[in-house]
Amino acid sequence: MRHHVAKRKLNRTTSHRMAMLRNMVTSLLQHEAIRTTVPKAKEARSIAEKIITLGKHGGLHNIRLAERTVKDKDVLSKVFSELKDRYQKRPGGYTRITRLGYRAGDAVEVALLELVDRPEKPAAAEGEEKK
Repeated sequence: MRHHVAKRKLNRTTSHRMAMLRNMVTSLLQHEAIRTTVPKAKEARSIAEKIITLGKHGGLHNIRLAERTVKDKDVLSKVFSELKDRYQKRPGGYTRITRLGYRAGDAVEVALLELVDRPEKPAAAEGEEKK
């Protein structure tokens, strides 16, 4: 029985799984959207939401706690400045998982994990104005 077992193992060793999720969260915070499988997206979502919450609270201790997961200094500064301001009034739910279908090679379900309220790309806005 799986009583009180919260997380998925994703068929990886602990060190591999932790490194993979750290990299996924860093990429999500940097690019604001990543394409991955549904189980990986669900695991990365919880970590990303905690990092954004640390950014909202601010302070040296929370920066050091976030540094445990996000190793990139540029992304860390983005969390504690830009994302902090963007999600200041939102009580939670900073990410969205959109299912995209099935991958052609192995038929696994793929999803788009993205930050909500992210600004649209300027190129897409210019294309809409021309039409």
